[in-house]
Amino acid sequence: MASRDPPATTFAGPDVPSGVALLTTIPFAFIVPELVFGCWVWILVAATQVTQPLLQGWVLYVSLTSFLISLMFLLSYSLGFYKKYESWRVLDSLYHGTTGILYLSAAVLQAHATIVSEALELHNYFINTTASFFAFITTLLYILHAFSIYYH
Repeated sequence: MASRDPPATTFAGPDVPSGVALLTTIPFAFIVPELVFGCWVWILVAATQVTQPLLQGWVLYVSLTSFLISLMFLLSYSLGFYKKYESWRVLDSLYHGTTGILYLSAAVLQAHATIVSEALELHNYFINTTASFFAFITTLLYILHAFSIYYH
């Protein structure tokens, strides 16, 4: 006679590679460039004479906070903490999607601060231009990560 109990489902574990393969597999390969470009945004904005404190303060906040949380995600993947939870993929996708939107707002504000700094000093203008470029690249990386982890 057949058993009336439903079949036991076991959590087989997520398909996150370990070791160096973590850094070479999409979508996890986006984490290191997110960290590098996000760090450069923070460094470059902090290196300029901040002419728009409210605007560039938001850029500094978003870049530094995103850097720290992304670093925690990288450590979580490296140390295997994600294996304890089944919803890690949703959390990762939501975080990177939200951060992509926040980074887009920060990139636009940084671009505005760049336009304003053009009239003040040429050296700060070039640094702000580079920070704006890296902010838009970082935005793209976060959005690509969010979509690729969702559809992975």
